[in-house]
Amino acid sequence: MGDFLILERFKWFDHQVRNSRFPNAATLAGQFEVSSKTAQRTIDFLRDRFGAPLEYNASRKGYCYTDAGYELPRLFASQEEILAVLMAQHLLSKNDGGLIAKNLGSFSQKLLADAHCCNLPRAVLSESFSAVWHSYAPVHPDIFQAVVTTLMDTRILSFSYTSPRTNETTRRQVEPHHLQNYMASWVLIAWCHSQNNWRKFYLSRMQAPELLSRTFSRRPRESWRPLLEETFGIFQGADPIEVTLRFTPFRARWIREQLWHPSQKITNLADGSLELSFPVADFREVKMKILQFGADVKVIQPEELRKEIREEILKMTSLYAP
Repeated sequence: MGDFLILERFKWFDHQVRNSRFPNAATLAGQFEVSSKTAQRTIDFLRDRFGAPLEYNASRKGYCYTDAGYELPRLFASQEEILAVLMAQHLLSKNDGGLIAKNLGSFSQKLLADAHCCNLPRAVLSESFSAVWHSYAPVHPDIFQAVVTTLMDTRILSFSYTSPRTNETTRRQVEPHHLQNYMASWVLIAWCHSQNNWRKFYLSRMQAPELLSRTFSRRPRESWRPLLEETFGIFQGADPIEVTLRFTPFRARWIREQLWHPSQKITNLADGSLELSFPVADFREVKMKILQFGADVKVIQPEELRKEIREEILKMTSLYAP
């Protein structure tokens, strides 16, 4: 991700100013291939948050320092902070095509070089952490790059999208608002122009992204938050229905340790079993979750979900009939 390490932009801009090259938003944008808006935000941050004594020279069309003794603040990192970066690198090493891991790896090298607070060799640190994912949908790094760029620059994103339900591919134009990592797969929450509504898009199903020059104004978080966290699973937005599952005493030992949803309720029963209740907006994902536990779980409510599970079990039984 070209603009992931904003520190690099600070260092480059500071170096240009110190060498009396009078950089501006346009030269910064060209150097790092970011938008003029992003470049100007970088300059404003350098001035307002890092206290850089920047002054715009109209005749030279660029910035200079009014105090030649100014220095960028050093980045002090503790051992715990460095370890956190290394852990994040491993957690995100595969599902974005390696783009985040590559930049985090470069960043961690700089931290280790500057901090002098972590005595373990880098090879040992790298071998100390890992993350394993399965059944996720990898995304091509070019797709990930395009989505992140439009998300940060509030630009319209155009792409082709294939629906797994119909297998049809349509062209979409959207306003990206939030990028979610769900079970190691990347999902974009965006306002879809063709549907005139909020939609979720798996990045793995996108093709031929195009970053349009048109920008948009971010809509209030309250308008898209229900697609993020109100109910269990990836399917959100519909009116929530409470689901209650009863797990056998054997399986309950594991379920007590798990968080299925922040608002879940657990009721421990006298025989050692437990009932787990949580809100669901769509039965598709929770059905697959229920079936993976086989006879160790029973749907208590709602009746509609009980019926769907019963029908699915009958279909499965017919597959294995002698």
